[in-house]
Amino acid sequence: MTETNPCCAPAPPGNPLPMAETCCPPPSSTALAMAEPCCGPDRAAEPCCGSASEAVGPRWADRERPGYRIWPFVEDWIETPVGDVPVVSPRLGRADVLGRWAMRWGIGRDRYRIAPGLYAVGRPTADSPVVVTANYKMTFDLVRKDLGGVDAWILVLETLGINVWCAAGKGTFGTDELAARVQKVGLDRVVSHRTLVVPQLGATGVAAHEVRRRCGFRVVYGPVRSRDLAAFLGAGMKASPNMRRVTFSLWERLVLTPVELRVILMRPSLVLAAVLLMLGGIGPGGYSLAGALVRGGAAVGALAAGVLAGAVAAPALLPWLPGRMFAVKGLWTGLGAAIVLGARFGARLDGWGLMALVLAVTAASSYCAMNFTGSTPFTSPSGVEREMRRALPWQIGAAGLALVAWMVSAWSL
Repeated sequence: MTETNPCCAPAPPGNPLPMAETCCPPPSSTALAMAEPCCGPDRAAEPCCGSASEAVGPRWADRERPGYRIWPFVEDWIETPVGDVPVVSPRLGRADVLGRWAMRWGIGRDRYRIAPGLYAVGRPTADSPVVVTANYKMTFDLVRKDLGGVDAWILVLETLGINVWCAAGKGTFGTDELAARVQKVGLDRVVSHRTLVVPQLGATGVAAHEVRRRCGFRVVYGPVRSRDLAAFLGAGMKASPNMRRVTFSLWERLVLTPVELRVILMRPSLVLAAVLLMLGGIGPGGYSLAGALVRGGAAVGALAAGVLAGAVAAPALLPWLPGRMFAVKGLWTGLGAAIVLGARFGARLDGWGLMALVLAVTAASSYCAMNFTGSTPFTSPSGVEREMRRALPWQIGAAGLALVAWMVSAWSL
């Protein structure tokens, strides 16, 4: 045993491993999760690592290594010419399911990632396929689950915790990162072939000819959905027409709405609701707390109706709503919500109040529906920007007129 690193922490009670083996990962491992430097003012930049002779494989089962996080889905290690590679389970545990639910509501979204590098599923050999994916954990979980029963390597790129499709558009799932990651993990020494299976939705960021020139690996674009991976690999990497078809079903649209509501719309909606409550108290007799609760509460209700019409109803009815622009589609759902509210509460409103209701609900719905373009496969970034330039002035103008009409209605009652 070589001299241990003084930065390492003592072994836990009852742990028979020497100190260096207790705190240091196999130095040649290519995909350890969340490596962090040791603590201490004098050793802040020095990692907890010993020599290569201290590398261990299955003896890492205790998962107690200061400065490192080994995810529960790592169930074994496999020896390769470049060192030990973690073998991941194709089964999703309770923590994985809860984490996926949290992501749907945007809870801890920026931290839900794994370390980039090389992983294994099953017992892959030098002839086994290499599947490329992003380091967003929800994406990684789907890939390892759908590769159950297949012996394969999973090459995870550093996409800053962003899914494949979005990362390809942003450039993090791209040619540079893919070629660099192949070289960094020493993939040419792990596999005997020179083929990478890249998801079809990542094609916008990956130039196949450049990848081959830089690292010698050929890119084959896999299916749109990870659930087709096993069939795709079993068919000799040939995709059926159905595997190439991008769908956006009712369920696929609705599953995105929690993120829209929780992450994107909740904070500005709460701020706007607080402003409306305060303004609701202004009237001919000065400021009234009762007016703030009644009139302000009614305005908050109209805002909520507009948000739900644009963020839930518009995505649900997307294929059937008239118009190509999402802002126009949201206008229709907002108008429908305004008609329902007008029929229910119209007797309590004068002309100004009714005008404020219709303008406010349709403007909010149009804006929320337009915001949904970033979650769909229907539009391009340039198309989204063009639509926003055209629709935002109308939405802002309608919201401003609604506010004026609402304030005037306080003096006409």
